[in-house]
Order: sequence, then structure tokens, then C-alpha cells
Amino acid sequence: MKEREIAVFVLMDILGEGAYNNIILRKALNSHKELNGVQKAFITELVNGTLRNLINIDYIIDIFSKTPVKKMKPFILCNLRVGIYQIMYMDRVPVSAACNEAVKLAKKRGFHSLSGFVNGVLRSAARNRDNIEYPKDRTKYLSLKYSYPSWIIEYWLKEMDYDTIEKICISNNSPPHVSICVNTLKTDKNSLADMLKAEGMEIESNTLTDSSLYLYRTNNIAESKAYQKGLFHIMDESSLLSVKALAPKKGSTVLDLCAAPGGKSFAIAEAMENTGLVISRDIYEHKVRLIEEGAARLGLDCIRPEMRDALIPDTDTKADYVVVDAPCSGLGLVRKKPDIKYSKKPEDIDELVSIQRKILTAAEKSVAPDGILLYSTCTISHRENIDNVMWFCDNFDFEPDKIENITGYDTAKEGHIQILPCDNDTDGFFIARLRRKNG
Repeated sequence: MKEREIAVFVLMDILGEGAYNNIILRKALNSHKELNGVQKAFITELVNGTLRNLINIDYIIDIFSKTPVKKMKPFILCNLRVGIYQIMYMDRVPVSAACNEAVKLAKKRGFHSLSGFVNGVLRSAARNRDNIEYPKDRTKYLSLKYSYPSWIIEYWLKEMDYDTIEKICISNNSPPHVSICVNTLKTDKNSLADMLKAEGMEIESNTLTDSSLYLYRTNNIAESKAYQKGLFHIMDESSLLSVKALAPKKGSTVLDLCAAPGGKSFAIAEAMENTGLVISRDIYEHKVRLIEEGAARLGLDCIRPEMRDALIPDTDTKADYVVVDAPCSGLGLVRKKPDIKYSKKPEDIDELVSIQRKILTAAEKSVAPDGILLYSTCTISHRENIDNVMWFCDNFDFEPDKIENITGYDTAKEGHIQILPCDNDTDGFFIARLRRKNG
């Protein structure tokens, strides 16, 4: 029962207080030292799985409950949500266990009078789990079935076809693997894979790039000896592909304007074989420290962390490559951060586009003659992506530059790539490579 109880209270904090799920979940797991790796993994799945499917779960609860979701006590509602998730999405959890544990938990927390209600809703849902009916309206269907606020579905329908959106929703609702970037200055892909296997991890070497691996059966990566030796850092392959698109030459000066926690800067330094200079900036001191610590662990002394606001132009620095990994709506990160779906609003896009264009305007000042500006986001949104690129090229002396280091994306020749989560089981990501014209 302890694991389910922890999951219920974590969900109450996330959904009631608007807290970030990864932060609250990490704190909860760290505060229970008695938990083993299997128990922590179970809690993580209960929390993240329930969040990924929250709208659908609430829809199902409303079907079988006389009391609407909106009128339920927070504890009872989250208890039901965890129970429904187990019944509908976890084959390895018996229905009887999901129902019985939820009832016991209700009684333990003083809700004896509602224990029968909890039992009735869960058992009714279990009996009818293969017969849930959804609206025929396609937008409502996608929203309810895959737990996306309707505004996101409507927004995407203006940019993509229905089938593609459904594939994105399905992919984003799948638990992610951990993708890492090999520190090629200290080891190679095969040697690292062998070392991590010896540490008990499950490894997939058939990846998109020659410097990445997928990890499974991981607990605390920071405790890995290979991690402590600086043999790798965590980095989704979609983000790593942006470094491949940048293709920095050895000895170059690179300015990474929104660098924290440092993944791109680390991969760039490794690509340049620790030569040249990588200036890694962030506006927050604690995030700059993260970059410093990561660079030291990886042995990358060509990285120079700096605290500076990306909105403020820097006319003194002229870099061969400027990287703008802009703050965005994060709609490509739903696999890892499912609460993003519920925390973002349509008006956030307007505000973000304004910030992105201000950062691009400032970044332009630091690009050397004939230099490259790489613009990227972790979202799926024309307004934040290709529309910004077109606006930037129309207003500044830049043009799209062919991307030569990534295969499988036809748009690479046009200087930009929109990576969808359903393409290769990565985060959703946008990459544009732009060159200053006329030297």
C-alpha cells in the first residue's frame, strides 16, 4: 500500500498546488530511504502514467460515478485516478489488487464512509474497461482518448493532418527511455555499453547517432561509476541531433545562449575534441553552477560558463556559431513531463513567440561574419518554430543553410527539421541552421 499512498499524495501536490511533477516526485522518493528500486519505479509509473492519461481517467471516472470529478474530495479523486490507471493501463496489476488497495487506503486516511464508493467506481470501470465509448467528433476523441486539452489538438490540426496528430499523442503517452550522450574524449560507444551492462543496466546500442545509447532498468544514474567518471551525460537524441546539425569545426568559438543544464554545450565541446571555446550562458546562478559541475565531471575545459541574460545583446562577442535553444511551450517533452499538457495555455504561445524573437534579435549581434546561428526548440508549434525562422530571415541578414549531418529528414536541405516524437521515439524537437549572408 505504501507505494500507492505515496503516489496519491504526490499527485495531490502536483495537481492541487501546480508543482512540477519531476521535482515533487524526486523529493518524495528521496524522503523514503526505505524504498528499493522496484518500489521507486512503481511509484514513478503510477504518478507519470496517471498524469499522461489524466483527462481520459477523469472521463472514465465520470462515466461510473454519480458524483462528478469536479465535486470530489482531492484525496478520493487522486485515489480513484491511481486505481483507474492500474486497471486500464497496467496489465501486470490484478484488478482485485487495484480495487482492494484503493479501498484500504481510503479507510486508512479516515474515509470509511466513502470506501464503498471507491470500490464501486473501480469495479464498475473494471467490468466495462473494454466498452468505453468516446465522442464521434474527432477533436473531442483525440482530447479524451489521449488526454490532451482540446486547445492543443485544435492548434495542431491547423498544422498537421489528423493521423499524424494521433501518432504524436500515442508516442507522447508512452514511457520514455533514458538517452545518453557518450563522452567520446574518454571512451567509445561499445566500451561504455559494456561498462553499463556490467553495472546492471539494460542497454540499446541501435540508436540514431554514433554517440548515443538508450538505458533501461536504471535507478539513480548519478550513482553509476561510469557517470561519476564523466563517461557520459544525459541527453535526448533529438537534442543531440541539433549538435550534429551545427557541426562545429575544431578550434571554433561557440556561444550557447540558453545553455543550462549544459547538454548541448557538452556535446559541442566533445564534437570539437575539447578545442576552441564554448561560452555557455544562463540567466540563473544555480544553473550556471550546474554547467560548471557537468563540464568538470566530463573533463571539458574548453567550456566557459557565464551568467548573462540572453535578451541583452552582446556586441563584444563574435562567435563562429551561436546556439539559441529558446524557451518554448515544451509540447515535444510530454513523454517526460506530462504535466506540461495541463499547465500551458493558448496565450502562452503569444508570450513565448515574443520572447523567442527578442532572444533571436539579441543573438544576431554575436554572430561573426559568415557565421552560423542554430535555432532550436523542444516543441511542436509552427508559430514558435518555422514562423520564427521566416521572420528572422526576413528581418536580418541571414538565410537557411543546408543541414548535412542528419539523414532521414527531407527538410534538412531547406535548413530546418521538425522532429516528431513518433518519428524515432525521441522528444519532439525543431532545428534550424541559419548562415549570415555576404560575410
